[in-house]
Amino acid sequence: MIGFLIKLAVFAIIAILGYNYFFGTSEEKAQSSKVFSQVKEVAVSVGELAKSEKEKFNAGKYDAALDKLASAYKTAREGAQKLDASLLKDIGELEKRRATLEKEIASIEEAEQAELSDAEAKKQAKRKEKLQQELDKLITDSDAVLKQAEL
Repeated sequence: MIGFLIKLAVFAIIAILGYNYFFGTSEEKAQSSKVFSQVKEVAVSVGELAKSEKEKFNAGKYDAALDKLASAYKTAREGAQKLDASLLKDIGELEKRRATLEKEIASIEEAEQAELSDAEAKKQAKRKEKLQQELDKLITDSDAVLKQAEL
């Protein structure tokens, strides 16, 4: 219901701006023209941001973070040999999550090599967003386990 109301409001705003742009007074035409130019600027900015993030992704933005985590896990595992088994289990779980994220990155990179439709590109953007959230969570969890290993 709320989604329908939002869509209706957006449609009404676009209709009013379009009407004012073509049939309004000179003041209304100027205002509508200004709104359209601002919307165009926002769209261009969003496009540049998406292009920048894609370049960072292709340059290995996530790969470096995952490599650092792998190194930290190895160090923690070596230190944890002296500690309890539950810490080793936690480190093993973190390593599995890191490996899963690496596979997801490889999958995304493969998909980006192909020509994508708009729907597929949106799906890829959502996958990247989810991947970033999972990576952030993995880093947070890793910090907690590594601090525990230091104790």
